Amino acid sequence: MNGTIDEMSGGRTRRGLYDTQPTIALPAGERIVRGAAAWRAAAACAVDRAQGGPARLLVDVYPGADISAIAAAIAEALPEWRIVDVETAAKPIEEIDALIAQNLTDDRVFGVLSHETLPDLYDADALAGLTVEVDAAPDPVVVIGWGAALVSDGLGTAPALVLVDMARWEIQLRQRKGATNWRAGNPGEDNLRKYKRGFFVEWRIADRHKRGLFDAVDLVVDGNAIAPAEPHPDAAPAGAITGDAFRGALQAATDRPFRVVPFFDPGVWGGQWMKSLIGLDPAKDNYAWCFDCVPEENSLLLEGDGGVIEIPALDLVLSRPVELLGAKTFARFGAEFPIRFDFLDTMDGGNLSLQVHPLTDYIQNTFGMHYTQDESYYLLDAGDDAVVYLGLRTGIDPHAMLRDLEIAQSGDRPFPAETYVNAFPARKHDHFAIPAGTVHCSGANSMVLEISATPFIFTFKLWDWGRVGLDGIPRPVHLDHGARNIQWDRDTEWTRENLVGRVDTIREEPGLVEERTGLHELEFIEVRRHWFTASADHDTEGTVNVLNLVEGDEARVVSPTGAFAPFTVHYAETFIIPAAVGPYRIERTESSVSERLGTVKAYVRGSRTVDN
Repeated sequence: MNGTIDEMSGGRTRRGLYDTQPTIALPAGERIVRGAAAWRAAAACAVDRAQGGPARLLVDVYPGADISAIAAAIAEALPEWRIVDVETAAKPIEEIDALIAQNLTDDRVFGVLSHETLPDLYDADALAGLTVEVDAAPDPVVVIGWGAALVSDGLGTAPALVLVDMARWEIQLRQRKGATNWRAGNPGEDNLRKYKRGFFVEWRIADRHKRGLFDAVDLVVDGNAIAPAEPHPDAAPAGAITGDAFRGALQAATDRPFRVVPFFDPGVWGGQWMKSLIGLDPAKDNYAWCFDCVPEENSLLLEGDGGVIEIPALDLVLSRPVELLGAKTFARFGAEFPIRFDFLDTMDGGNLSLQVHPLTDYIQNTFGMHYTQDESYYLLDAGDDAVVYLGLRTGIDPHAMLRDLEIAQSGDRPFPAETYVNAFPARKHDHFAIPAGTVHCSGANSMVLEISATPFIFTFKLWDWGRVGLDGIPRPVHLDHGARNIQWDRDTEWTRENLVGRVDTIREEPGLVEERTGLHELEFIEVRRHWFTASADHDTEGTVNVLNLVEGDEARVVSPTGAFAPFTVHYAETFIIPAAVGPYRIERTESSVSERLGTVKAYVRGSRTVDN
């Protein structure tokens, strides 16, 4: 679904199209097969591999996919094949719970990152027995489940391998509707605890496991489309592509600009800017978040003959990290995408929670993450009364502030935020740096492009303005964690000097201004803003670039050497330029009516082949 955007700039209306379903082309000649045809194609591959022996098909499934629906589809397409559930060899859930108890902790939100691997969740003897059973069967066999590939080494016949993959966002939607964690039997559990089990344990194990399958997989199936959380009445059966098409599409994606599929979510403080200007479902009360560059949770849509297939964007990060991120960024972060762009919409909404993010030392020692959520707020739009709460007022008493936070949490009286926290006026195109340890939040009537590092959920709420969540349950507040991370010396003067309105002109020439803006020297992300009337030249210089068109209706990314096809972007869209691209140019399109265009670009400091 696309939505129109109208806004005024210099007295002229500019109009653009925000694409909520961006696609990436499959390699030429590759096509998408659907439904029974996909399973029959996988079976044919297995028969060919068997070379006259009994065929074996391994269908490895990402945890969260609908196993029963997948098994039913296979049984209908391949009635003569025997189906074996590898998960019957899993350890009892009580043993698994005991194994991961130290990772889950008693906290509602935070756990400790797991380093287990998938065999740790299986009974070795039961798995070996199941492998012997499958190997000895005279008839064709499909082994299905998370871990089906674990039996491959014990088979005398070379199997065909299918991966049924899913994006984390789809899993979250299903969990909100009652889906359980893997074998956990917890349909009614708090959704935050379901997410915690996925984030800290299941998805970590699953990503390690599937990364080892990418080079061998024969078919990739879109698990998001099998019994989806939000089914479309006109949806086609789940699509599948060959392993060669999968690998080819991911390789090609590193050679050109691309966008991930954004997802939108309501919240208690959510606003109306995205709903009205992007064209989202008007029946929803609000939209609080848009995650437009979080590859660990976003999807990619691969388009070709037969429509589109959805795969996790994380597959690109895991399979092509050097080409995507660049050698220096990969050396520093591994196969993780370290830069996040998202929207925080409080237009006609409310304040975000007053919060603080953990220091690097704290997040490492407490949760097992190796870097923290440094961030910044870039104002795409702002009302006349918009403010950003940032840093502490000079001369406050830390003990009094913590005491008042505890009193507010007990419900006795509200927290007097402006007694303790600075409230800086916020205007369109202002940029506020927020290094970890800084108390902050966006106020109402703001449209924030949040540019940050990507550790996801590590926000310590200090005060939530007396609200409950959309589920009617009080949103979790973590005063204990927060108190250990607040940097009390970041007072009014320090905050104003270091975090507010820092803009340095790097170069200025006719029709082009490049500025350094935003993030503090304690943060690893560099942000550059380019204002231009015709075009602006860029170079990845060996590291991934993430950009957003923050001013202007429409622009086009082109290669000076013709290395990739022109790529059109619209106002407020976030787009990714892989490190392997090298030089590129952003230029106005023939249909653009904007007087000037502007982009913000983020990359990892010290990761370029040329010094910053």
